[in-house]
Amino acid sequence: MKPQIAILGAGNGAHAFAGDLAMRGYPVRLYNKFANEIVDLQLARGVKCEGVIEGFGALELVTTDIAPVIADADFILVVVPASAHAFMAEACAPHLRDHQVIILNPGRTGGALEFRSVLNRLGVKARVFVGEAQTLLYTCRISGPARVKISSVKNRVTLAAFPAHDTQPVLERLNPLYPQFIAAADVLETGLDNIGAMFHPTTTILSVGRIESGVPFEFYRDMTPSIAHFIEVMDAERLAVAKAFGIQAQSACEWLARSYEGIVGDTLYERIQSNVAYRGIAAPRSIDTRYIWEDVPTGLVPMVALGQIAHVPMPACEGLAKVACALQGRDFWQAGRNARQLGIEGLGIVQVKVMVRGD
Repeated sequence: MKPQIAILGAGNGAHAFAGDLAMRGYPVRLYNKFANEIVDLQLARGVKCEGVIEGFGALELVTTDIAPVIADADFILVVVPASAHAFMAEACAPHLRDHQVIILNPGRTGGALEFRSVLNRLGVKARVFVGEAQTLLYTCRISGPARVKISSVKNRVTLAAFPAHDTQPVLERLNPLYPQFIAAADVLETGLDNIGAMFHPTTTILSVGRIESGVPFEFYRDMTPSIAHFIEVMDAERLAVAKAFGIQAQSACEWLARSYEGIVGDTLYERIQSNVAYRGIAAPRSIDTRYIWEDVPTGLVPMVALGQIAHVPMPACEGLAKVACALQGRDFWQAGRNARQLGIEGLGIVQVKVMVRGD
């Protein structure tokens, strides 16, 4: 008997996971908080996949009631913006049972720490596994009602559980579904390998004039060399923090080559331009986009917090986050995954490493 799958979310990635798994014969149920976002899925009773995966995946249930979705689930795949991870933890808490595997797709930076913290705060006694993927497995976009275009499936995606001694048991169960997932050392590695926090807010903020002109353009393929260079500057800061924590993080250039086929070039700009999977991905139409309100508070903010613990200066990352706060009139430093919210306030490098590994 194949394991029961719960998909939490109804965006691009949730459509891809649900359709692909259902096409492969797994029983899939999907939950979403907002009824208007799942009407088409309910009418179609499934997801039509197109692109590198073609076919229709029939879903057992699509609902705004989370209880029947996760009650019998073996795997709970959380596929929502990272800013919604805390909400999903609260929604799941009353219904969890022993041995369920929860995977955040992706965790961004500090996702598993935040999710587990919420479960602990709510007094959840069930022995569940909580893990996070470094990035979304699929490059995909919703292409119509109950339809998703999957441009590519990444060759490999690192994954870690919190605490780290749970990673191997999780992968032993998950790899029959997705052999692309491989072990990371711990959630510091997956969190500090958050490449989206490098690409998304930087390209959006530095393209604000172009975005507000109203002229459509491609997010990655129309990226300028100067924007790519600034990403490389931020990336160097991220890598310095990872090194301070003893993490062998991959550069953005390395990540592209390992995640996609056919990547060529020496610079980040050249490699992005060579990525066929990025073709056709439209830039946001306004700066009120998850590329800022997700990637800054759940990416740049916790990275800077880790940098402060490690005494590593991050002027480019910190500066971009400050610009994001000013542009949107929001204090992402307080609302985001700061050291206090991650439960690492006042800790040193060694203490944080012991915490995430469960030593």
